[in-house]
Amino acid sequence: MAMIRVEGLSKCYGAVTAVAEISFTVAAGEIVALLGGNGAGKTTTLAMLLGLVLPSAGRIEILGHDMARDRFAALARMNFASPYVALPARLSVAENLRVYGHLYGVAGLERRIRELAGELDLLAVLDRPAGTLSAGQKTRLSLAKALINRPAVLLLDEPTASLDPDTADRLRAWLAAYRAASGCAILLASHNMAEVERLADQVLILRRGAIIARGDPAALRREFGHETLEAVFLAIARGERREA
Repeated sequence: MAMIRVEGLSKCYGAVTAVAEISFTVAAGEIVALLGGNGAGKTTTLAMLLGLVLPSAGRIEILGHDMARDRFAALARMNFASPYVALPARLSVAENLRVYGHLYGVAGLERRIRELAGELDLLAVLDRPAGTLSAGQKTRLSLAKALINRPAVLLLDEPTASLDPDTADRLRAWLAAYRAASGCAILLASHNMAEVERLADQVLILRRGAIIARGDPAALRREFGHETLEAVFLAIARGERREA
């Protein structure tokens, strides 16, 4: 089942095309990565999937719901994390999670908060204001917020930014385990090529708002004749592949 279905999605700002007629699906239990340089259209795509930005054309269907007509039915079973979106700084870690837990109607909320705090190494800072956390702690809090409702669809923007290598590695392992246990569909925007190679089943590479390459990491390496996904990304970013 396609948990996310995008067909002919476009976004224009006047004469500027931010996203150009992209189409893709994300199945249950699948992780799909969006790759691209700054301005490639990754953030705009995520914003349209969340309903924060209205498309200029195209269709988005999430969990069987048309996001143009029935997005609130899908949003209840979705969530989003980005270290670049700040949570209320004066609220404590626990208070932030309670607010979002109540918004999603999470049953057994205090148990869920303790569970996530333990898994994401936040137990020691549950009572600290979010504004006083380190960058890595804020990133882990953002992910805890995104998982509070056990989402069926998860959108992630640079989920391991600001984390040290050990913590980032453990977080990737936890995400993979959550996907395997829950069947969650994950759309991941990242600049971390090693992260994408480890986690992603499929990769979509964007340039100037269009998808110009797609496939699993191994297939893309073979297609471009490179040993790493980073080398593939650099080849596309430097225009070594003519756009379709």
